[in-house]
Amino acid sequence: MFLHTQRLSRRGVAALLSAGVLGLAGAGAAWSATTATAAPGLRTCAVSDLYVSMGRKEGAAGSVYWPIRFTNTSTTDCVLRGYPGVRALDTAHRQIGPAATHSGRPYATVVLAPAHSVSAVIRTTNGPVGGPCLRTGTYLRVYPPASFKAVLVPASWTICSHLFQVGPVNTQGAL
Repeated sequence: MFLHTQRLSRRGVAALLSAGVLGLAGAGAAWSATTATAAPGLRTCAVSDLYVSMGRKEGAAGSVYWPIRFTNTSTTDCVLRGYPGVRALDTAHRQIGPAATHSGRPYATVVLAPAHSVSAVIRTTNGPVGGPCLRTGTYLRVYPPASFKAVLVPASWTICSHLFQVGPVNTQGAL
């Protein structure tokens, strides 16, 4: 399991700066990936191809939304399709509550070019609306779609009202 912090290698920073990825904020930013109905000949992005980070947390209509960004740090295109696995963890890396459930949104294969990003949005309620809040986690354990390897991402996240959802990887920043 990899631990991703806000530090990138020099190669990673250079690639992201040249593509203009660093500095993008918000769940709806255009992150220059393409959606394809089929991606013949392209490989699935591996954990070693990706830098996983958090976007800007936002709230609306009693919910909190936070995009998880997947940035391709390799030198070739790769694809992501479907939902990532997401779990909230405490400081000792123990899971807090259940894993995120899928939002049910339809998804497509997303072609991820080098130094470009896509996102999957997580959601909970903005406080104890229909149930209590669990203790606040320190990390998210994120499994990219089609991966059995996870990345630990520093993220302060509180699951409330028994609601913890994740959307599919997409270019629109939608849940």
